[in-house]
Amino acid sequence: MPPLYVIEQGARLHQDGRRLLVRKEDEELSSAPLVNVSEVVLMGNIGLTTPVIKLLLGENIDVVFLTEDGNYCGRLTGPATPHVLLRRKQYAVQADAAFGLQMAQRVVQGKLANARVLLQRHNRERGDEVVGQAVDALAEAIQRTERTTVLNALLGVEGAATAAYFGAWKRLLKPTWRFEKRLRRPPPDPINVLLSFGYTLLARTAHGAIEAAGLDPYAGFLHAVEYNRPSLALDLMEEFRAVVDGVVLWCVNSGQVTPEEFTPGDAARPVVMGVKAKRTFILAYERRMDETILYPRLNERLSVRRCMQQQARAVVECIQRGAPEYAPMYFR
Repeated sequence: MPPLYVIEQGARLHQDGRRLLVRKEDEELSSAPLVNVSEVVLMGNIGLTTPVIKLLLGENIDVVFLTEDGNYCGRLTGPATPHVLLRRKQYAVQADAAFGLQMAQRVVQGKLANARVLLQRHNRERGDEVVGQAVDALAEAIQRTERTTVLNALLGVEGAATAAYFGAWKRLLKPTWRFEKRLRRPPPDPINVLLSFGYTLLARTAHGAIEAAGLDPYAGFLHAVEYNRPSLALDLMEEFRAVVDGVVLWCVNSGQVTPEEFTPGDAARPVVMGVKAKRTFILAYERRMDETILYPRLNERLSVRRCMQQQARAVVECIQRGAPEYAPMYFR
């Protein structure tokens, strides 16, 4: 089931029996039967009534709050199923530096391998030398991760490889799009805005998968534990970043999203994405997450979304066994 996104500023979510209604003033903008909604995502100045809150909590449907730009604010969720014993084991292995390093190595290897496959796929017809060099750099970086003995060294390998990866991106984009390198805070151009927006959607999906598996999303291995930072959810999303990257490349190179849909902002938001571009990107992202691919662990075809859920369960297995033998999801 897909999430219900509400992005029209000033809209309000209402209930009609077991149906959710999106209204703005006296106009009904959209509606969805509750049975077809996996979670509700509110972006910006969106309201919801108390009956809707009670209905969603009773049905274990989470409400995710994002800013208008897509930055994560928080999540409204119902009573959690207690997983005390599992989480005690999670905290124990998370405090084990050797266990954490091996888990982090697998996470980075999955991320870099999938980034490499994306570059190879987009470079088959181009045969671009710069892209080819980035492909080689990623292969070398994957090998180097095995030789790292501390987390900081692993993060250094990951950072250099990611810079090489995005350094090749301008060779994959049409000339109408300006992009030099990955910048996040704040994103200074439309491509960076799309990437940040997509990664927020992906992190939200990963957060839900981690919680559904019974784990604490705030106790990860690769990402440092910080207040209000869902480190384990961020770990899980790493190997799936290439999914968002592929959606971004498709949206801009196919003309589904155009440069004209972005406008200048202020110092805090140099570039603002329009509502039409948001809708287009969200649809493309959800469509991709619902596509089926072969999931090697089960030798079954699953949606990308379900693959992420299965990977969260793979993390559970590693924790329960006390063995950091995590196998990342590799895309082909």
